[in-house]
Amino acid sequence: MKKIVLFSAAAILAASMVFAQENVSLTEPDPATIGNDSAEQSLKNIVIDNFEREGSWTVHMSLDSGVVTSRMFDGGPVAKEAQNEIVEGENDIGDSNHSFGLKAEFFRRGINSIYITAVRPIPIEGVTKTVSVWVAGRNLNHTLTLLVQDYYGNNFELYIGSLAFSSWKKMTVAIPPSPDGIHGIVQSSVYHGDRPGLKILGFRIDCDPETAIGSYYIYFDALHAVTDLYDMENHDIDDMDDNW
Repeated sequence: MKKIVLFSAAAILAASMVFAQENVSLTEPDPATIGNDSAEQSLKNIVIDNFEREGSWTVHMSLDSGVVTSRMFDGGPVAKEAQNEIVEGENDIGDSNHSFGLKAEFFRRGINSIYITAVRPIPIEGVTKTVSVWVAGRNLNHTLTLLVQDYYGNNFELYIGSLAFSSWKKMTVAIPPSPDGIHGIVQSSVYHGDRPGLKILGFRIDCDPETAIGSYYIYFDALHAVTDLYDMENHDIDDMDDNW
């Protein structure tokens, strides 16, 4: 009898856990809760790059795997305008609307990676919480990874997500805070607080061996970041810089 009761209780518990998991909704990471150890925050959605400048990004892949080329295109995601995002510095880029396109021509199936690299690392002011980019995929099981460099020059890779979708989609990745200011992605230092702590190096596309054949197309637009500018906005204008 005790075995039957225990089995019933275990079954009910397992069912409740499954039900709870089914009702969890996966949404974009909330910048306000990432590394939030202080109530004093000033979060701003800023533009990192709108892919409007020819020659700002380069692409490459192993010559044994295939050939990759890139170019600028007119247009971009319509949903970006529909969301009415308030982005600091958006108007500073100009009135033109372009996107960055990439074409990879594979020689054979295999484990291939494609790199999209900024000509110069792009610094982000403040403490970055999330980085987002609009991507037009072609519904293949490739994956996208963000390449960043922290305050001390250490390079990190952050998995953004699968590219198995069609048309434009906003892809967002959270920047994990350093637990102690020494390990992980360090974005600030009490010794030198006058320079940006995070730099964008680029992206890497890891190709699915089963579908890496023929020609592959992908497009990028609107690279943004949500960053905490509290320390910078509250810095006294008459305070000295510790750079002498």
